[in-house]
Amino acid sequence: MGLSETVKKSLIAGIALIAPLVVTLVAVRLIFGWLRGVLNPIIEETGLVSLSGNIEILAELGALAILLFGITLLGYLAQRSGGSRLFDLFDRLVGIIPMVSVVYSSVRQVSDALVNRESKYESVVLIEYPREGLYVFGFVTSESPGVVTDALGRDAYNVYIPNSPNPTQGRFMLVPTDEVIDIDMSVSRSVRLLVTTGIAEDPEELEQFREEVNAKLDEEDISLDDVQSTARENL
Repeated sequence: MGLSETVKKSLIAGIALIAPLVVTLVAVRLIFGWLRGVLNPIIEETGLVSLSGNIEILAELGALAILLFGITLLGYLAQRSGGSRLFDLFDRLVGIIPMVSVVYSSVRQVSDALVNRESKYESVVLIEYPREGLYVFGFVTSESPGVVTDALGRDAYNVYIPNSPNPTQGRFMLVPTDEVIDIDMSVSRSVRLLVTTGIAEDPEELEQFREEVNAKLDEEDISLDDVQSTARENL
């Protein structure tokens, strides 16, 4: 390997190592800057600076505690029937404001999807595919849209069918609910089976599998990292 190629690979490796750290530091700095802008009004209105003996960091921690308490209280009230109706009314009022409603509704849909996602989301199921008598793993992502169920005349799920050994590639299917077989298996366990093509299931077996692969590759003077790099380049 020539000097220029070594320098090029070293530069790329260095950038790959530093870039996540730089992005993380910038993101943390932005978050703290925004958070201070939120906390300052609380500090000024409550007089926390004088209460904390003019120690700024203590005042900020006190303001943060008040903010978290307020958010927790709002979440508690939102789960009660009266609070739920009040927040629904607030949603409808915001929904009639031009421009603001577009941003608010979009963010609200994302937050609802993250907080209130159904238990079937990312559950593992079996689908009979590609022919009768053969089954594959499927990840249920959500219920199918109404137009799909109307066309089928029955309920259906959105199901992602992962490939093996690379589960990040696969196919999307709309599967009727009566053709979905629920199984008691975690997503992480099914992914381990897919990645190792069923050879290793538990973390200990996965580590043993990796050691065996490395031992075989050592005989050929090749590392597993080289194989993974080559695979990524060919994708």
